[in-house]
Amino acid sequence: MNMPAKDSNFLKENNARHQFHPMAHPADSLANPPRIITGGSGVHITDIDGKATIDAVGGLWNVNLGYSCEPIKEAITKQLDALPYYSTFRGTSNDAVIHLSYELAEFFKPDGMVRSFFTSGGSDSVETALRLARQYHKIKGEHGRTKFISLKKGYHGTHMGGASVNGNANFRTAYEPLLPGCYHIPAPYTYRNPFNETDPAKLAVLCASALEDEIAFQGANTIAAFIMEPILGAGGVIPPHESFLPMVRKICDKHGILLITDEVITAYGRTGAWSGARLWGVKPDMMCTAKAITNGYFPFGALMLSHDIADVFENDKTGAAAIGHGYTYSGHPVGAAAALACLEETKRLDVVTNAAARGTQLFEGAKKLLDKHELIGDVRGGHGLMTALELVSDRQTKAPVAKDVPVKLQEAIYKNGVMVRVSGPNLILSPPLIISEDHANQIISAIDVGLSSL
Repeated sequence: MNMPAKDSNFLKENNARHQFHPMAHPADSLANPPRIITGGSGVHITDIDGKATIDAVGGLWNVNLGYSCEPIKEAITKQLDALPYYSTFRGTSNDAVIHLSYELAEFFKPDGMVRSFFTSGGSDSVETALRLARQYHKIKGEHGRTKFISLKKGYHGTHMGGASVNGNANFRTAYEPLLPGCYHIPAPYTYRNPFNETDPAKLAVLCASALEDEIAFQGANTIAAFIMEPILGAGGVIPPHESFLPMVRKICDKHGILLITDEVITAYGRTGAWSGARLWGVKPDMMCTAKAITNGYFPFGALMLSHDIADVFENDKTGAAAIGHGYTYSGHPVGAAAALACLEETKRLDVVTNAAARGTQLFEGAKKLLDKHELIGDVRGGHGLMTALELVSDRQTKAPVAKDVPVKLQEAIYKNGVMVRVSGPNLILSPPLIISEDHANQIISAIDVGLSSL
């Protein structure tokens, strides 16, 4: 098959002309062609014109170990030679995925997790959690427990189930009607909340009370699970007060409701702890993971399950626990090999220590920018390498900036050597967990220069 030469002119001429990009208006992608990234090394990426920048996005929250992690690349190559694919549907398995399931059980043992269900990514892991939560209650004879409660501002992927528990209208409105039986409570978001409460501890109590109120309104015996990110990511890096998730855990236990932590972003060290649940001292019933499980080098995910969930499924004698769900690429041997190498390297490098230190550095640096630039209304972070700067046109009214301002700022920062992400009015920082002190200083400096240029 003859393929056209992929020189820079060809790539630029065909950029966005033959594909729709995720999370973008097709017309905008044509009018403002996406930046073409052609290389990556360490914590830097290089575009088609040869410009190298620090990747303060970390791919998409997932390249925790940077772009030069040779052990993962070698594991992928070796597995491709040995067994490039086979299904793990009933009756077959593979050596890599068996090994991985053991290692993940060991890694997440402090969180109470004992079993894995493998997926192709984060949205798949959330979908699996919602399905198995309903099935869990049916196995126990509680067929009425079908509803889900989640947080406004929360993000849980793009499948119909995940979109239904999402708490952001941008990911919902165009696709409604969504899954019935999904309800939302206010997020513990001190900068904007319906209680006008700025004290994090008091807001945590108010949001927990809202959860209790919604449970009472819906009827506890109709609710399957509560799902939340331990730190909200795409919604603008919203860390709850340390008391919030433990309160949620108690409320769920009180009413027989499962607690699902969506750890697609927060697992594997991003928060400065090995999991977001562990950061807050809570053991959930299920944990959705993906992204950094392979350092972004292969699409892969794992839903982790607790002892209680595993026991109910494995001790069933009626047949109700037969899982009628799965993906062609569940337990893909190449993905499993990549995850094994990634997990080993993640532990060897002790990335949580650096994530905590560099995360504090970025957070403190961003707070200094808040003091300097009126365009910043709020800075959030302080738990590992998750930081957001929320942009406003007026600090007094908290009115958001015009839609083009974050994009202009992103471009200005890129010109100064750093790639950042914008989501609505938020500038989000989620760099690789291996960044140095100097890298963190360069990120803050580029943002400072960018803000000054507007």
